[in-house]
Amino acid sequence: MTGHPVQVWWARLEDARTGLRALLDPVERVRYESTVDPAGRGRFLVGCALSRLVLGELLGLPPADVPLRRVCPRCGGPHGKVHLALPPDGPAGTPAAYDHSVAFSVTHSGALVGVAVCRDGEVGLDVEESHVDMDVDSAARVALSDAELAALYARPTAERQPAFLRTWTRKEAVLKALGVGLGVPLRELEVSGPEQPPAVLAWPARLDTRPHRMSMADMVVDGMHPAAVAVVVAGAGDGGGQGEAGGMRVTVHDGSGMLAAYDR
Repeated sequence: MTGHPVQVWWARLEDARTGLRALLDPVERVRYESTVDPAGRGRFLVGCALSRLVLGELLGLPPADVPLRRVCPRCGGPHGKVHLALPPDGPAGTPAAYDHSVAFSVTHSGALVGVAVCRDGEVGLDVEESHVDMDVDSAARVALSDAELAALYARPTAERQPAFLRTWTRKEAVLKALGVGLGVPLRELEVSGPEQPPAVLAWPARLDTRPHRMSMADMVVDGMHPAAVAVVVAGAGDGGGQGEAGGMRVTVHDGSGMLAAYDR
């Protein structure tokens, strides 16, 4: 079996048990306690705990010792995309070095929380709840290119929300993998149609993707919620970032079970 290996763990908001708070660092604990919305607080707890349990197992570290850092590129505050902040070497007095090839991405929507991990590449994961009511017209005008809009409105009305969500998850997974978030013009990032294999067709002009290759894969969570995962591999040759990084091999794991096993 070939392809870049990616592991994805899925958990749920209901997994936010009290015992998981022990895995929060002091900065995260302040954010957790100051979050007014109970659902937002629970998603944050599950995302932090699941990330530390998954990464701790891969890196051979106690989960509470896995260093996660969030630094906003605009204000420098402790929020934004979460990163693994490993020191350059192993613990003092030990010859072993940490594995710095591990990258991860966290996503949540509604009751769903996911963590994706890969080695030797940057990874982005996104999921969207499919049964919520949304203003597809307003969202599509912000997120879709002219060609994507035309294709969306060529569909029957009942098909537009699932088609839009499939396109949206692909775009956000790509931007997460590149580490640029939603600060780039979404309308300039064009992806293949929902029924086609996932691929980037056009990049925003401000993104220099020439040193990279990318692979994407579509997923479905709980049989209904669309998700997408993207991997960017640096230095994989030319192709303007529109080729594949040797394909992708995704393995899905039970994140709820992992959280429950910790908080017995």
